[in-house]
Amino acid sequence: MSQANSQGINLFTIGFTKKSAREFFELLRRSGVKRIIDTRLNNVSQLAGFAKRKDLEYFLNVIGNIEYCHLLDLAPTKDILDPYKKQKGDWKTYEKKFLTLMEERKIEKKVSAELLNESCLLCSEAQPHFCHRRLVAEYLNQKWGNVCIHHL
Repeated sequence: MSQANSQGINLFTIGFTKKSAREFFELLRRSGVKRIIDTRLNNVSQLAGFAKRKDLEYFLNVIGNIEYCHLLDLAPTKDILDPYKKQKGDWKTYEKKFLTLMEERKIEKKVSAELLNESCLLCSEAQPHFCHRRLVAEYLNQKWGNVCIHHL
């Protein structure tokens, strides 16, 4: 479905925790992001604060004229997420299971380069190091070879 274009894809990532709403939206505005791609399994939790789906969709549009979309194909399953988060599982195990899931889902064929270009993958983790949004970005770069990843 998707062939990456020859000019490359500018793909951003961001987590909303440990950021104020002001920091979060200013980072997005300054970066020039055109679209947020929500990669969370659960995006309606009260714990999400300003990043709860309906609120986030509204704020993005009003504050930065930024589109919002939720792609569950880029989210981990409950079976993968719960042992890591709730039972304090091992990152390497989580990473392996999540990358296998991306391979099985063939996300590189389901998500278009055009959708991802100038977009920002969103999840909750403050930093990308132990976060699936980084894994998604790196996986797509491995498959397409022309994804320039910017962690906000």
